[in-house]
Amino acid sequence: MLTSKLPMLLAALATGLSTFVFAQSAPTPPDAELRAAMEWAFPLNPPPAAHAPMPDMHKPLHVPGSARTYTLADYDHMFGAPDWFPQDHPPMPRIVARGRKPAWACAFCHLPTGQGRPENAPLAGLPAAYIIEQVKAFRSGKRVSGGPEMARFMPAEATHVTDADLKQAAGYFSSLHYKPWTQVIETATVPKTHMVHFILVADTGNAREPIGNRIIETSTDIARTELRDTRFGFVAYVPPGSIARGAVIASKGAGEALPCESCHGSDLRGVGNIPPLASRSPTYIIRELILFRLGGRANTAAAPMQQEASHLSLRDMIAAAAYAASRKP
Repeated sequence: MLTSKLPMLLAALATGLSTFVFAQSAPTPPDAELRAAMEWAFPLNPPPAAHAPMPDMHKPLHVPGSARTYTLADYDHMFGAPDWFPQDHPPMPRIVARGRKPAWACAFCHLPTGQGRPENAPLAGLPAAYIIEQVKAFRSGKRVSGGPEMARFMPAEATHVTDADLKQAAGYFSSLHYKPWTQVIETATVPKTHMVHFILVADTGNAREPIGNRIIETSTDIARTELRDTRFGFVAYVPPGSIARGAVIASKGAGEALPCESCHGSDLRGVGNIPPLASRSPTYIIRELILFRLGGRANTAAAPMQQEASHLSLRDMIAAAAYAASRKP
């Protein structure tokens, strides 16, 4: 089930486009291992099946534990977001809760709690100045989200949101406490998955396959994920030994790469304007490392991470992301 007509339309327009488009300043084409990693690190939104019925936009929707009722029409086109548990967060500014046309509601993608989902940034607890800096990087074209299927969203939002609304949204999300909701599991085999609305979802049945050099992060309940329920979570499968290897990279570095802790703090909880990594989605962390490596994040403040990512192999990136995601925020 899709929660907005807009993502369906954009996905249909992008059908067949699988080559990633990065900032024009991207210095080199992706190498083989990173090109392969894009298959699982950047899940797409497949177009609806032929003759698939349109969802009922006025059907009452519910999630367990909430007394609230919504319909898809309440937040169609991303101008609005279901707020199933308003007691879990402070009152949202208008730009976060409903948007201000043409700017979309921030909470539609990043959720009222700022937890985000594997396909987008977890904003809760990020420094407000960092959030503002990143949105302005999207606005200038110096930061992208990935391929054409996803790269439309944040640059458009960054262009449409006013500086006043951006300041309010950044202040709101920075005031929230990020809560762990991704369980990290080391395993040699994983469920076979398919893509649903930019997220990997386990196939029906019990078929499994080798994990290889991947992170497979899936919803524990795709129906609740699509309803934007904020009281459940995800599971991330990582290769055996990843967490221990990541701990070494975090504390001692890898080759020419500096220790992650030298900038992000000994607990990876962030320092000053440097964002926290602890407990965040490992898929999101991997995507950002790939973007740093390939020039998709090219604003001035990204220069140190561009340098660090250039020294990391895909295996290093997976280990660092797995370790960070396994830490307490």
